[in-house]
Amino acid sequence: MLTVFLEAVFNGISIGAVLLIAALGLAIIFGLMGVINMAHGELMMFGAYATFVVQNGCKQLGGLWFEIYIFLALIIAFIFTAAVGLILERGVIRYLYGRPLETLLATWGVSLIFQQFVRSVNWVLVIGIVLFSVLFFGSLWILNSRTNLERIRNWVIAVILLLSFLMTVSICNLLSQTYQQAVNQPWFGAQNVDVTAPSWLQDGISLGGVQLPFARLFIIGLTIICVAGIYLFLQHSNWGLRIRAVTQNRSMSACLGIPTQKVDAITFALGSGLAGVAGCAISLLGSVGPNTGQNYIIDTFMVVVVGGVGNLLGTIVSALAIGTANFLIGSGTLTSLFTHVKPLANFFTFFATASMAKVMVFVLIIVFLQWKPAGIFPQKGRTVDV
Repeated sequence: MLTVFLEAVFNGISIGAVLLIAALGLAIIFGLMGVINMAHGELMMFGAYATFVVQNGCKQLGGLWFEIYIFLALIIAFIFTAAVGLILERGVIRYLYGRPLETLLATWGVSLIFQQFVRSVNWVLVIGIVLFSVLFFGSLWILNSRTNLERIRNWVIAVILLLSFLMTVSICNLLSQTYQQAVNQPWFGAQNVDVTAPSWLQDGISLGGVQLPFARLFIIGLTIICVAGIYLFLQHSNWGLRIRAVTQNRSMSACLGIPTQKVDAITFALGSGLAGVAGCAISLLGSVGPNTGQNYIIDTFMVVVVGGVGNLLGTIVSALAIGTANFLIGSGTLTSLFTHVKPLANFFTFFATASMAKVMVFVLIIVFLQWKPAGIFPQKGRTVDV
């Protein structure tokens, strides 16, 4: 019985480690900008799909490439999702600061677009996006260099937008009709895909009768590295100092010459990159699909709220606690522990599924927040006191 309990705790900690990586980015974004990013789960999904693509490429090369692909996937997932986050911040979030409801609705819409993008993406769609970007933004760059068109600038932009769209649609239709099989086939589709871990992550060790899979140990180790890296970045770098300053008092930071807009962009890109790393870790635990991020986003938000917005230690504690509690309840481990106490056994049996375990944990969090509404470690500063 003790062995089963310890294995369940270990599995729960590994899930909590994934939540922690994802929540690190979300906590930084939420704590700094007050932005509720509903597309954070889809950034995790992008990281998981990036791992799948890198795995397929290294599998074709074979040999040592497949054994080390996970490290390459971590780098590519971080860079790719950080770039997507930077584009999202520059294109959408930046215009909605100070309007939390609009930001929530906008990022929720972006999350739906990202999900459908993964289901539908093919060569035609990618070529269309690249072609439209080149035509539209290239024309805007030329327009910005002309000062004699300021009076009709808005009309010119509207014409450029329309022409870029029509040219893109025409060229994509031509490609679709000429090369149907080659360019119309979806890359991923709506079905889930499986990521195969390298051979050295497919085994495990037994410690005191407790089986410890290498994949979950790798995730825990990755989480420790990410937490240490974020701590060193925030505490011992110039940009980390700027981020902490803007988090505590944005107006005063701007008065002191800190480029708050650039800080926002870097912070959002960093948080998005961490979501990609979390997606890479998720791919080692199960299959990857368009809805992968939705399975984790609620738990990630709960981690941020319970830990205390923007607090690193609180995020660590709450992530491990929520991940472990979810697994202990959902796997039926608590039911087996209280077999001899019928009322408790029946109670935990009712919640011994993944969905019902989330319900119970959510109820416990609501009760906890009635006692400590600002989380385990509440944020400090003049703006909070006011």
